[in-house]
Amino acid sequence: MHQLLNRTIQLNQASPEVLGEQIRAYFHQTADLYESLFDLLASDEAYYTKSISLRHPLIFYFGHTNTFFINKLILSGLITKRVNPKFESMFAVGVDEMGWDDVNSQNYDWPKVDEVKAYRAEVRQVVDQLISELPLNLPIDWKSPWWVILMGIEHERIHLETSAVLIRQHALKYVKASPNWKPCIVEQSPAPINSFVEIAARDIKLGKQDDTYGWDNEYGTFEKHCSAFKAAKYLTSNAEFLAFVKAGGYTNDAYWLEEGLSWKKYANAMHPTFWVQQNDGWRLRVMAEEIAMPWSWPAEVNYHEAKAFCQWKSEQLGTSIRMPTEAEWYSIYEEAGLSDAPVSSSHQANLYLDHGASSCPVDQFAHGALFDVVGNVWQWTETPIFPLDGFRVHPIYDDFTTPTYDGRHNLIKGGSWIATGNEALKSARYAFRRHFFQHAGFRYIMTDTPIEDHSSHYEDDKQLSEYAEFHYGDQYYGVPNFPKALSDLAIEVMQGRPMTTALDLGCATGRATFELAKHFNHVTGIDFSARFIGLALKLSQQGVLRYAMATEGDLVSYQERTLAELGLEGTASKVEFWQGDACNLKPNFTGYDLILAANLIDRLYSPSHFLNAIHERLNIGGILMITSPYTWLEEHTPREEWIGGFKRDGENVTTLDGLKELLGKHFKLVKAPIKVPFVIRETQHKFQHTLSEVTFWERTR
Repeated sequence: MHQLLNRTIQLNQASPEVLGEQIRAYFHQTADLYESLFDLLASDEAYYTKSISLRHPLIFYFGHTNTFFINKLILSGLITKRVNPKFESMFAVGVDEMGWDDVNSQNYDWPKVDEVKAYRAEVRQVVDQLISELPLNLPIDWKSPWWVILMGIEHERIHLETSAVLIRQHALKYVKASPNWKPCIVEQSPAPINSFVEIAARDIKLGKQDDTYGWDNEYGTFEKHCSAFKAAKYLTSNAEFLAFVKAGGYTNDAYWLEEGLSWKKYANAMHPTFWVQQNDGWRLRVMAEEIAMPWSWPAEVNYHEAKAFCQWKSEQLGTSIRMPTEAEWYSIYEEAGLSDAPVSSSHQANLYLDHGASSCPVDQFAHGALFDVVGNVWQWTETPIFPLDGFRVHPIYDDFTTPTYDGRHNLIKGGSWIATGNEALKSARYAFRRHFFQHAGFRYIMTDTPIEDHSSHYEDDKQLSEYAEFHYGDQYYGVPNFPKALSDLAIEVMQGRPMTTALDLGCATGRATFELAKHFNHVTGIDFSARFIGLALKLSQQGVLRYAMATEGDLVSYQERTLAELGLEGTASKVEFWQGDACNLKPNFTGYDLILAANLIDRLYSPSHFLNAIHERLNIGGILMITSPYTWLEEHTPREEWIGGFKRDGENVTTLDGLKELLGKHFKLVKAPIKVPFVIRETQHKFQHTLSEVTFWERTR
């Protein structure tokens, strides 16, 4: 193998001609390496027999990476002709147990292996020709068409590893030895006794800056102060994990978290998946064979097993033992004095397939006072992947990361023996479901510092997402943002009046609450819907809101909105949000200078009750601002409770007539009604355009 090409390419450091040829070589070497992995399969049957019930058979993954290439090149406009439309549909989706992943083999008429090999050869020609003809203008960055080519290459390198895991779990009869995939050859030695190394307190800053390809989740910023802690000198070895197995770790449910316990019982797990128990002792399954158990190699387990070990270890040591968080892994990295450059330019770690197709002893690669800070096996962390501040998706691959922002995918760090390209970089952020197997193990740490949960998944409730976009999203058809427009009108009317406190009644997801807080000392937002309040509260606490918008059918796009980009920084400390019934407010909600009731009255079960009592909440001289499209529906308001929109004694009664009648005892209308438009986006092609009538009422007594 040409091992140097397993390192990701440094961009913009060579002439366009040289860089173009480097990318061509990187592309072909990636394809060669990927195809050599599938040479481990012993028969065509091995391509069609699932090694994991919840994943596709390997024929899917054999075709998937090239299908990905063509689909992304089509999407980006770099090519216009498909190679094989059937394959580019069949092999497109189905890799991570997501809701849209159809792994029912009865729904697929898989092609023959030779047909997929021929398809791969055709795709190679297409991409090679594109590399030859596409102008290369530096710099290559996120917006460059060359970024899409690199995306396809790095995507295949990810599947090099994930497909290797599936092949490693295949029955032995389906695999055969290959000279390119032999395990690490070292003299067997006893596993070292683990000990702890002091890791100093330090500030950690995440966010990719280097001149290499990166995935969307690597960009943005995140700063965190890491307290001092102690880290295990070595990754947890097979020998160290054996003590847990012998102590009944898999039979004692007390060591397992609820999710892990469910997995353990479902899988009937009694030891690590790659361990094989035989009459003469334990053996280890590597890529295509079983070997005598190398006790000095790192234990390869999923998150649940690693967590149960830590619970047991805590009991043994009488102190708190757990895996590091992502930030704590970076602290370990910095303590070791590592950087990408020396690791990638030499053989100082078990990365890049430099040392064979397996792990090596945990005491072989020293990194400062620790070993295997990077390489050998991926290291599970306690951190569910979360978006860095300023995260945005790449428009050509908008579902690479966002589906994993669900609190169920934990980050793994450091790379494994088969990690190449982007995977092996410090900035890499890969996350897997906690029950998944990768070539992954763990390092434990000793600390009393609690785990912070930074997970913030995208809101995907359709109604909530529509309201989030209505309040914080883009303008459509030139119609200004409705909550902001209302706030601006309110401030105009409030000129010369006290502006101390305001109430946003029926605040929904809270945009007007924040807008008013730019001018008032304190603003209270109240809504009947706890879901709406939850979104507003999250924004006030985190300063960021993420949601998925329907485009068409099951397709969605992802949005991130921040208080800062909306010009609302500094308002979070001046707002509060409560769930409440506008017709039956708690007595403490009173003494306001302004009350905004936006699109509320025609959604109340008793608008007259609300209007007859609202003066009690407002200071004398204060302003009540009512907006409504007057859409009276019996599903919201019983017909007998309507205050307008009907005939009385043969005469039309409008809602404005009803407002004047009910508010006249305590208010005077201070401004002629204004029509304010708003647009609600339902899908990419469906919008609601509505006019809301706005009236202002001053409390007189």
